[in-house]
Amino acid sequence: MSTLSMQKEIVRKLKNGPVFPLFCAFVLAAVSIFAANSPAQTMVHSPGWVVLPVEEYRTLHDRAYPIEREPEPPPVEATLTRVDYDLRINGETASGGELAFGRATLTIDVLKDGWVRVPIPAGLLVREARLDGKLVSLVSGASGKGGGQLSALLAHAGRAVLLLDIALPVTSSAGEESIALPSAASGVTRASVQLPRQGVDVRLTGGLLSEKSESAAESKWIAYGRGNEALAFTWRRKTEDHRATQPLRLRGSLTQLLGLGEDATSINAEVNLEVTQGAAREAQIQIPDKVTINQVLGAMVADWEVKNGELSVTFLEPVEQTTRFVITGETRRPRDGEIAIPLLRLLNAERETGGVAVEVLGAGEIKDLKTKGLESADATDLGELVANRQSPSLAAFRFRSGEGKIARSLNVTIARYTPQAVLMANVEEARYQVLASSEGKTFVQARYAIRNNQRNFLKITLPTGATLWSASLSGRAVRPGQAPDGSVLLPLDKARAGEEAPAFAVEVVYLVRGSTWNDKGQFQLGLPALDLPVSRTGLLLYHPPLFRVTAEPGSFRSAPYENPISAALTPPQEDSRMVVGVAGGAIASPQPAPPQPGDFDGKDESKSKRAQNATETLLDKFRTDSLSEKRAGILPIRISFPAFGPSLFLVSELTGENQAPSAVFNFQRDKKAGGK
Repeated sequence: MSTLSMQKEIVRKLKNGPVFPLFCAFVLAAVSIFAANSPAQTMVHSPGWVVLPVEEYRTLHDRAYPIEREPEPPPVEATLTRVDYDLRINGETASGGELAFGRATLTIDVLKDGWVRVPIPAGLLVREARLDGKLVSLVSGASGKGGGQLSALLAHAGRAVLLLDIALPVTSSAGEESIALPSAASGVTRASVQLPRQGVDVRLTGGLLSEKSESAAESKWIAYGRGNEALAFTWRRKTEDHRATQPLRLRGSLTQLLGLGEDATSINAEVNLEVTQGAAREAQIQIPDKVTINQVLGAMVADWEVKNGELSVTFLEPVEQTTRFVITGETRRPRDGEIAIPLLRLLNAERETGGVAVEVLGAGEIKDLKTKGLESADATDLGELVANRQSPSLAAFRFRSGEGKIARSLNVTIARYTPQAVLMANVEEARYQVLASSEGKTFVQARYAIRNNQRNFLKITLPTGATLWSASLSGRAVRPGQAPDGSVLLPLDKARAGEEAPAFAVEVVYLVRGSTWNDKGQFQLGLPALDLPVSRTGLLLYHPPLFRVTAEPGSFRSAPYENPISAALTPPQEDSRMVVGVAGGAIASPQPAPPQPGDFDGKDESKSKRAQNATETLLDKFRTDSLSEKRAGILPIRISFPAFGPSLFLVSELTGENQAPSAVFNFQRDKKAGGK
């Protein structure tokens, strides 16, 4: 009996027996236990299954097995790497003109498989073309239908050499002949040209002539082009030049600058030569004793040598027109006292121009000068070598016109100072009188006591929006200059160096417009910036009587009024008859004392007439000058400061150069004084 038959018989007997329900329950429990244990057994003994969405599976598959991308095509299909021309001028056209025949070798790199069109240089007359020893045809036009530039068709990637038999016309004009090779988009362009004659001068444009040779029968030139320009050869028959055999005649200019230091004296000289006849192969400079030449620099200088007190400068090739070179050297001279300045001289020159400038390096100045064969000159007249120097102690001289052998000498007396005793320029004291109005207008009188040894100008930068009214120097009205940045330039009196330099006064008057004063607020007063340091400053502010004004703490501090310490700022009209009142911290403006008996006498009438006549004469002169010429700029006039109202006095010390001091004031309308 088979196993299946036995299983069916057992099931039949169990159904008919009394234990069938119990057996069914047992079977169901066993199936439940088997179902619960079967997943665990599957995970342990079987690799199992993983279920993923189709999209995620494709993504993982693409990452595990990426598809190889096709290489990008080259940026260009082919390049013209090199062009070599080998030409010989030996043919003639039917009209009698010459032709240049030869070969053009084009090295081409093809970067793409398949047919590629490579343009050849435009303008070439091609007689034959060969590629790998085989004749090839050239096509013209964009699609080979004619009417355009010639091109070669290549079918394989790699390097190819295209040989072209070409011809070029030779043009003639004004005794010159020339050929022009067209420009080509090649990395290297080389041309070799042979001419069946000798004794010609060649000129090249659009490239560099690297080799030039002549034989008994021909001339040969080799040149390299720039690639983006046409390469042109121009030649003409040489003409005999007897210039080199003519006697040498030259003119020269020698300008030297000497810096007198405490240890050594530096020498810088600039030489300019002008050849009027012949050709100069060298130049000779006479060098004084105890002068050492360190270097000679110039575009045409080949070598130089000092021997027997002469400097010989050899040129790379004979100079037929002009040349320039610079000489640097040094010498030792006394530190101070009378010093003989060594002067270089240009030899073998028909005429020598130029000059010499001497400057003192360090703490010192030139006290005295003794010259012979020299004339005083401005530093700007001697060229850039001297004009660029900004030394305050500099003396410049020009060679006196005459023969080249005229005697010259220069002796200077130098005074040296200790660094503490050297004072270039300083503002000893600054005084400001300011009249402020409630309408926002501010009238300022600035006076400066200055000690100056070497400065030529005082640079004053007025506040923004200020209008200059007048300027004066030591009581004399002057017309100020203007710097490139808009600042005011005032000339200064120059004294000898030392602490004994006297102080003098510089005064400017200007007006500034600001905002109108309200019942309460702040007012900021900006003052000019000087290019000199200021030792001490006094500020006297007159304000409207209807306002109470107080100063904010800052660089200025309030103090009782004091007269200027510097005598240069004391007006000459102030004497015992001027009264200055001080009450409650408010300074009354100076007022003249009442007239005293005896102040007037019988001569007043005659004095008044003389004064009236002098005034009329001055007025007539002013009218004459006004009609004869046009006046521009600010008229040099003198303005008296209108001191009015209550005032505040402030002081400050040590203001640096190019610093603009300022003061801040609080104002409030005073109702007790009648303000609304």
